[in-house]
Amino acid sequence: MSEETRYTIGHLARRTGLSVKTIRYYADSGIVPATDRSPAGYRQYGPDAVARLELVRTLRDLGVDLATIRRVVDCEVPLHEVAAAHAEALAVQIRVLRLRQAVLTVAARREAGPTEVDDLHRLAQLTAREREHLVGDFLDAVFAGLGDQPTYPGVIVSMTPDLPDDPATEQVEAWLELAELSRDPTFRASMRRLARQHATDHDVPGLPRPDAVAVVRDAVAPALAAGLDPTGLEADAVVTAVTSRYAHLHGHPDDADLRQRLLDRLTMANDPRRDRYLDLLSVLNGWSTGEAIAPAADWFIRALCARMPARAR
Repeated sequence: MSEETRYTIGHLARRTGLSVKTIRYYADSGIVPATDRSPAGYRQYGPDAVARLELVRTLRDLGVDLATIRRVVDCEVPLHEVAAAHAEALAVQIRVLRLRQAVLTVAARREAGPTEVDDLHRLAQLTAREREHLVGDFLDAVFAGLGDQPTYPGVIVSMTPDLPDDPATEQVEAWLELAELSRDPTFRASMRRLARQHATDHDVPGLPRPDAVAVVRDAVAPALAAGLDPTGLEADAVVTAVTSRYAHLHGHPDDADLRQRLLDRLTMANDPRRDRYLDLLSVLNGWSTGEAIAPAADWFIRALCARMPARAR
């Protein structure tokens, strides 16, 4: 292509796929100025006009405003700086859209009314400090007075959610549900009782030992997998294994009182919301999902009740 080659707007439109009207607008805006005019007065453009128009089209598709595009094509600002700035702005917009999508998804799933939608939206908009305060308030309510327990720091860490700076939609949805659970006074009371039960089970001399829930979970897992009937004869061995181990760990005889104590512990711990909280925590923190407590607790409560006096049922 020689230096004398000139293009008309129609020629540029065919080369770039842009409309004549759009090219004329860019020309009038000074983004793609005409090189000269033909003897008949029509605008003519040099070879670099094609490259300019293709760059303009790309930047417009990427959401860059015309004022910034003009500064780029006039070499007033480096393209990489513009790209970095717009990429950062888009990241913020994407995060906002994910928050909105999560709120709307949860609201639609629940068939939420105006008040609930407003509450979900507020929870999604909390700052990192506000989220930390909400979770801290929940954990303080649950573990108040238990700070001297040796396992306390590790338990607090394992119960603390950490919503990433750039969360996926499912993580935002998990945060919304977890935040609501954390504010539920009945769930707080349930978790507080469970924390005290856990502390009591560990308040024995010697090395740390598993609590009632852990003993049952470990022993019942094979029975669940095998589909054993908790009220059937085959479950006798499982019940005996659990009660014997629990008695041994706490230095008490395996009698009716110990079995009643174990039943009380499990009934208190058998709150499916606890499993749900831990599942949501795993989504937020990117952890693998742990084994649910409820199935094992349900199975053993039925098995134990079937083998105790009527007063315990």
